[in-house]
Amino acid sequence: MQQREGQLVDLHLRKIYPARITWASGRILDIEPLQQAEGPYFIPGFIDAHVHIESSMVVPSEFARLAVQHGTIGTVSDPHEIANVLGIPGVLFMIKNGQQVPFHFAFGAPSCVPATTFETAGAEIDVDGIRQLLAMPEVSYLAEMMNYPGVLHKEEGVMAKIAEAHAAGKPVDGHAPGLKGQEAQQYAAAGISTDHECFTLEEARYKAKLGMKILIREGSAARNFDALIPLIREYPGQIMFCSDDKHPDSLLEGHINLLVAEAVARGYDFFDVLRAACVHPVAHYGMAAGLLRPGESADFIMVEDLRHFKVLETWIKGSCVYREGQSLIERVSVETPNQFNRQPLSASAFQIKAESGQVHVIEAIDGSLITGQTTLPPLVSSGLAVSDPGRDLLKLTVINRYQEAAPQVGFIRGFGLKQGAIASCVGHDSHNILAVGTDDELLARAVNLVIANKGGISAVGAETEQVLPLPVAGIMSNEDGFEVASAYQAIDRFVRMELGSPLRAPFMTLSFMALLVIPDLKLSDKGLFSGQQFEFIPLFKS
Repeated sequence: MQQREGQLVDLHLRKIYPARITWASGRILDIEPLQQAEGPYFIPGFIDAHVHIESSMVVPSEFARLAVQHGTIGTVSDPHEIANVLGIPGVLFMIKNGQQVPFHFAFGAPSCVPATTFETAGAEIDVDGIRQLLAMPEVSYLAEMMNYPGVLHKEEGVMAKIAEAHAAGKPVDGHAPGLKGQEAQQYAAAGISTDHECFTLEEARYKAKLGMKILIREGSAARNFDALIPLIREYPGQIMFCSDDKHPDSLLEGHINLLVAEAVARGYDFFDVLRAACVHPVAHYGMAAGLLRPGESADFIMVEDLRHFKVLETWIKGSCVYREGQSLIERVSVETPNQFNRQPLSASAFQIKAESGQVHVIEAIDGSLITGQTTLPPLVSSGLAVSDPGRDLLKLTVINRYQEAAPQVGFIRGFGLKQGAIASCVGHDSHNILAVGTDDELLARAVNLVIANKGGISAVGAETEQVLPLPVAGIMSNEDGFEVASAYQAIDRFVRMELGSPLRAPFMTLSFMALLVIPDLKLSDKGLFSGQQFEFIPLFKS
């Protein structure tokens, strides 16, 4: 039995008072109010209400080792990324690995595998597969239903998956960027309870009025906190915080704790903010995480103050997992399941024969999953349309990683590389190989580094090359999370400082250039795709 005294932050009674907390065998036994007490503030641990752990490039057990230093005690985790590579075995891998450490993982059943029919994925999860996953106690919900056109048109397979979740008594997560009006009403009426893709306050307010829970997202690339934080005053009972996608370097710097501190600093109600960060995800997803009440799991954090929320200790299931700047979660052995079938490519594979007219160009936007589009005349050399770094008009390629097929090549602006190329096998949603570069030779070098390692991220300059191998499904490392974060920082710094990219997170931004379900213009391994028209378009505009 253990006891500690301090200032209890009671999010249920909405008050702070001196108390003695007693726990044993992983559960809170008693909380005794005191007249006075010295010591830190006790708060229920933070929950990331929607995250793809795979985007951190580490497996769940390593994600936990990094996250607990920021007071995170659990995540609502959509294993959509590994499912698109390996199917149900990938989901089971994530569950098994996460069970080996003290952390609360609420995994979802990925609803869209493959995400669309306009790209090549490595697996498929049909209605029977969804039923199988939802029957597992470790699976808490049907993960983001990003096929919102399928919901609006009541496609049989889509509606059957939603019905399976309802039959299992588990919530359905949404994913419908920009949807408003009658279409949003129809989407919510299908029994979809959340959305983390709102990017304007107007859209979020509309969905909140429909009763949907709104997740305020602040990740490594997509950042909606500034736009949506007023909702915590307007709909305090319907708000949660999430990161969605968090690269390892930013996970070193902070997590949900940063959003809490910022919201409190801006004057939003202290208890509303903390309930969004701690209570609402546990309640909505039926998580086993405790909320500092007798009889519940002994999960809490001790913080130095209620302004900066500096974490002194993190306790999960009655065990101290972080103290004095050190994560106390031990490493576990990690398997490396994968599916990667590509041979090296030559520079000629990325050539584009010039045609008359202009080319459709993807416009990458820093800090956003949304892309723009424009048309520009290409630079032509020896009858070929080539990259033009002087206009920041670079080649983008997507290559099928699951079988031999010709690369798809287009043009993109916004990466700002002066000379060089970067490549990655972290390419939402199907995780084919993506690369952007200033010439075909460098594109080939970057791509072939990823192929040689059967997954990873790479960057090449005229005389330098760097690679971070990701052997777990081609999208995660099996190494120490802190070392992976350090290696990622080094290659990211090389891209920004040596190759000249102005993007805050160039690899994260690159990973979304094949995300067809987010408008507007994207590139898949099958061609240039308009998210607004939801169809392929030609590279050259006649």
